[in-house]
Amino acid sequence: MEFTESLKKNYEFRRLYNKGKSAATPYVVVYVKRTGRDTNHLGITVSNKIGKAVVRNKVRRRLREIYRLHEGEVRRGYDLVFVARGRSVEASYAQLEQAVLKACRQLKVIQEKEQ
Repeated sequence: MEFTESLKKNYEFRRLYNKGKSAATPYVVVYVKRTGRDTNHLGITVSNKIGKAVVRNKVRRRLREIYRLHEGEVRRGYDLVFVARGRSVEASYAQLEQAVLKACRQLKVIQEKEQ
């Protein structure tokens, strides 16, 4: 990913949960906090309740790919965390993509395309 680094530390995730804004869809919850840096930081959380490691990694890969494909539309200078919900396992890739984009639009993180 060109403009994005990973969130890895627990305190970074907790800071976003406590001080960031969130938007929820049936498949994913997105937390966002403005940082003012030139890059974004992305964290993806998939709980053990979702399923075994293979299932969790599949959901995690899908969320990372959705972000990667739409990275150019995402405004810079934000920390983002995607939290997968239980229904994300049964969701198709297209449904998951729509849910992530909808949540990001609600939080005004995605730049609207000019037509």
